[in-house]
Amino acid sequence: MKPAGDPKTAILAKAAELGFDVARVAAVGEAWAASARLVEFVEQGRHGSMEWMATTLDRRVHPRAMWPDARSALVLGLNYGPTTDPLAALADPTRAAISVYARGDDYHEVVKKKLKALASWMAVSFGCEVKVFVDTAPLMEKPLAGEAGLGWQGKHTNLVSREFGSWLFLGSVLTTLDLPADAPEGDHCGACRACLDICPTGAFPAPYQLDARACLSYLTIERKEPMPLRYRAAMGNRIYGCDDCLAVCPWNKFAQVAGEAALHARDHLENPPLEELAALDDTNFRALFSKSPVKRIGRDRFVRNVLYAIANSAEPRLAPAALALLDDPAAVVRGAAVWACSRLLDGPAFEAERRTREAAEIDPDVLAEWRGAQP
Repeated sequence: MKPAGDPKTAILAKAAELGFDVARVAAVGEAWAASARLVEFVEQGRHGSMEWMATTLDRRVHPRAMWPDARSALVLGLNYGPTTDPLAALADPTRAAISVYARGDDYHEVVKKKLKALASWMAVSFGCEVKVFVDTAPLMEKPLAGEAGLGWQGKHTNLVSREFGSWLFLGSVLTTLDLPADAPEGDHCGACRACLDICPTGAFPAPYQLDARACLSYLTIERKEPMPLRYRAAMGNRIYGCDDCLAVCPWNKFAQVAGEAALHARDHLENPPLEELAALDDTNFRALFSKSPVKRIGRDRFVRNVLYAIANSAEPRLAPAALALLDDPAAVVRGAAVWACSRLLDGPAFEAERRTREAAEIDPDVLAEWRGAQP
């Protein structure tokens, strides 16, 4: 049965019933400035090794470039506000800081389940066509959310909400329904540059510009190779993502704790000890991060990050955790273990390890670590 009243009102009510914290509509027929910004970002190589951004550029520049029949975009937000200040996780260098969004269940699955339920209901109720998106297809959801009025892209390029601060997961439903659009949200950053100044690696060449190649979220999650030396010390104990630019935003004074239980942080992912994480094999890694977004980077890349954090701890008692991984089957782990040992062992101890292992090492990246490391 078709719901009473106008479609938009009914859809927004259904979205709230399914647990979305905010829902608004954007028109998709207009040109938008985000297209030019994205092209410039890719042309300058700031996407790093995320080649999918270049290969899908033609479809990514505008929603209707991906689906010409789309007439409206329903943009939805699910609040994942933390219970504590994420910056507090940086205080103890012997424990890991994991990005807030990755401490609970995988948001892709949580949001997608709700989106599919909403889209199916829309299709049945109004006889329209629908397509759902949760950060896994060539749709620029942050600019779309800005067009719909959920917030604005701050100087750090992330979405900021006056109601939820930095903590909104986004999902979208493109539809053939022609729904009245909401007004875009204006920029409320003003003269503030807190997000730019706090960045530990200087990943913002200018306000509203990001160079992903210097961003710790990219370096710890997307980059498969060893992390460039110039960023390792700045990483601190951030082993998966970085929340600094999000957490420092003054608009978080209006933030709320997540209402969706699946997004609450798991106890064992709030500042776990680095030495315990370094000891994970593939089986235990998969078990620990079951249903977590962390699982997608795999055990080797994850332990690489843990070893960099161990190196940054300046805590000699963690040296055995690095020594134990000098013979790891994964070259990226062995290389990170070398760097950690070079930072935690005294000169004679490190030289003894170098002499014992360097001659037998055949991986060029690991050899480079041995030869370039300075205890």
